[in-house]
Amino acid sequence: MQRRALLAGPALLGARPVLAQDEAWPAAGRPITIVVAWAPGGSTDFVGRVVAQQLSREINGNVVVDNRPGASGTVGHASVARARPDGYTLLLGVNSTYAMSRHLFPQRGYDDDRAFAPIGRIAISPIFLCVSPKLGTPSIAAFVAKAKSMPGKLSYGSSGAGSSAHLATELFLRSAGIAVQNVTYRGGAPAVQALVQGEVEMAFVDAVTALPLMAGGQIAALGVSTLERNPLAPDVPTIAESGFPGFQATSDFALLAPAGTPEPIIRRFSAGLAATMKNPEVLERLRQGSIFPTFGTPEEFPPYLAAESAKWGEVIRSRGITLE
Repeated sequence: MQRRALLAGPALLGARPVLAQDEAWPAAGRPITIVVAWAPGGSTDFVGRVVAQQLSREINGNVVVDNRPGASGTVGHASVARARPDGYTLLLGVNSTYAMSRHLFPQRGYDDDRAFAPIGRIAISPIFLCVSPKLGTPSIAAFVAKAKSMPGKLSYGSSGAGSSAHLATELFLRSAGIAVQNVTYRGGAPAVQALVQGEVEMAFVDAVTALPLMAGGQIAALGVSTLERNPLAPDVPTIAESGFPGFQATSDFALLAPAGTPEPIIRRFSAGLAATMKNPEVLERLRQGSIFPTFGTPEEFPPYLAAESAKWGEVIRSRGITLE
């Protein structure tokens, strides 16, 4: 598979122009595809469709979503890594794939640091540390105390190695110095259902799933993974303020293009994305899904990616996490 250099700066972004100087972009009637590397209906698909609708207006083009799920997002990422860098194929990436999967899928067929040109970060989605109400632990401190009193006896639900929720759990367990057994389910929904039914005592649950279950008393949230409290659940403290300073683990969304996409197109996308993420209707729709903007420029993405990859790579190694 052909590898392309990561385009971290404006001077390199136009290194491999593929459009003639007199060719209009975007061409009338030709769609721009945002590849979402996950199935329809999830948070990534939701973000992709909200952004695509407004981005179409901002760049005067037709932006559509194409779902290409498989292998923890690496199937969709690989397809964009192979795509022609002409401004008609983009990737809505998630940190569980662009920063975490590299440490679990070394033979995935592309190099995240070389295959993509960043357009910018888009948003984050918090994750809640949730427990069964039957456990009787009203706070993180109480949960940690119970886990220490019965090491290895409590369990948490996950959808398998490498998801944002799974690694957030492992980061928390390491920080707390407690042993809680991992029970793996065939997806995030069954893992959450196991928590609701009391099959497991704890799970990290994405906000859009957790909030209605919290409201219905089916699960209890002890903390949220962002550095600030979630405005949709302001009474739930952050994990950081609950005895774990600096704790942060979120699902992060970013827009990427194949490396070699010309600089003027990257800049056009970046400007359109900036306007999209300032649109009140877009912000409200995302907020209703507990997704909050963290817009960033193309230049800001490479150092963010390096730090994110190093953080989760260290967690994966220290916890001995491998593919099951």
